[in-house]
Amino acid sequence: MARLTWRAARLTGVRDETATARTLRFEVPGWSGHLPGQHVDVRLTAEDGYSAQRSYSLAAPPDGEVVELTVERVPDGEVSPYLTEVIEVGDEVEIRGPVGGWFVWRPGSAVPVLLVGGGSGVVPLMAMIRARRRAGAKVPFRLLYSLRDPSRRYYADELRRPEPGLDVTYLYTRSVPDGWPRGPGRLMLDDLAEGGWPADFAPDCYVCGPTGFVEAAADLLLTLGHQAGRIRTERFGPTGG
Repeated sequence: MARLTWRAARLTGVRDETATARTLRFEVPGWSGHLPGQHVDVRLTAEDGYSAQRSYSLAAPPDGEVVELTVERVPDGEVSPYLTEVIEVGDEVEIRGPVGGWFVWRPGSAVPVLLVGGGSGVVPLMAMIRARRRAGAKVPFRLLYSLRDPSRRYYADELRRPEPGLDVTYLYTRSVPDGWPRGPGRLMLDDLAEGGWPADFAPDCYVCGPTGFVEAAADLLLTLGHQAGRIRTERFGPTGG
């Protein structure tokens, strides 16, 4: 396996997702591509030589030498405040990757897919949804997206558009829109039973989010009879941003 190297990445576009998160589009000369579900390391280096790096999931499938990330600002963080508030089009950072080979979806698969995302854990799942669309794949996808409140939805306009074979279910933990059929609360067994696939369909399950969310969701899937080998998880915790 070739050793991963740091590459210069120039920011070419920015899109706000929420009040605290934005999608960043970088041009990375020499980028050889990636799989939906993988992530990269991003490194910032100050004039005095001090550097800080963090890992971020890729938000879109490969598109030539373009890398797209969605970053949530972490209060008092070292990297995310710069990426969400300071960096401007034309500025450069360093990127290394892609990283990861287990938590990936390949467009050639014909197995039904269940995506379970908690908060910013929806980012690599969105890369899978976009890869499915780009490939013209017919394999059915279901996304269960758990977040605190409607104002924190990533990719709101894109996920609102009808897409054949893709079902999206939102679960809110703190507050819900007026008239929402489900009250606020954490992901429960019934949510996965109703919004996911039956276990006997043997779907590929991808779960991403904070550690506690991922562990709870994986346990619920096992309780419903899903095969452990088909439950792929990616978790994140406090890293200082």
